Amino acid sequence: MSYTTVIEVPQWRGSSSPTARRLVEGARLLADMAPDARRVRVEVSESLSDTASRVRQALPESGFAFTAGGDCGVELEPIAAAHRRYGDGLVVVWFDAHGDLNTPSSSPSGAFHGMVLRALTGEGPAELVPSQPLDPRRVVLAGVRDLDPAESAFIAESGMHHLPDPASLIERVADLSPSAVYIHIDLDVLDPATFSSVGCPAPGGLQPDRLLSLVKGLSDRFEIAGLGITEYEYEPTLPRDQALLASLVSVLVTTCAQL
Repeated sequence: MSYTTVIEVPQWRGSSSPTARRLVEGARLLADMAPDARRVRVEVSESLSDTASRVRQALPESGFAFTAGGDCGVELEPIAAAHRRYGDGLVVVWFDAHGDLNTPSSSPSGAFHGMVLRALTGEGPAELVPSQPLDPRRVVLAGVRDLDPAESAFIAESGMHHLPDPASLIERVADLSPSAVYIHIDLDVLDPATFSSVGCPAPGGLQPDRLLSLVKGLSDRFEIAGLGITEYEYEPTLPRDQALLASLVSVLVTTCAQL
């Protein structure tokens, strides 16, 4: 019998946003929006590596896991675990406004949420690089539209797939013949004119119905290894954003868990 585990990780210290502390409440609300499931809340540390270790211990040995962040750095261990399980058959689809492909030396902010995907491919703070790095050619950036020069150079050199307009996303993933797909969603992939409760908005993003359609297309074709949704900065004066997420998150989790 399949079941879902919701892992709430209210990490904010990896973010560069001046309002990053709002991610704590955002993580709780995202976890609340998931359908009924086993729930685990990770107590975060001042040390990102300590928090990563706690996330690793919280991950279930079987069943589907939905990680509710927190900043994008919370995805380090769930994706590393999926890679250990599926090996090079795994494809990671990274829905985000940003590439999160900086290194400590190239990052303008020094914030780990802008380095986590690069760390997963083997370059980053030593204590946060997994023992089995991802092949960048097994990563598809979807909706990414705000890149630093060093990130653009890495994409070109590494063979990572970049689809600012993800119209051909399903076909591109299919070309990689995945055994499973991990889906990461940073909510700043959405257009800020529609959803603005994020710390680093970038114009020209996806509409919620298009995001859902793309995720459903992936779920219809491939096994989904896990789902992470991150970077919701809860702002009490923006109830419209919470109402939008309340319906969207539940459907995303149900769709990805293939319930």
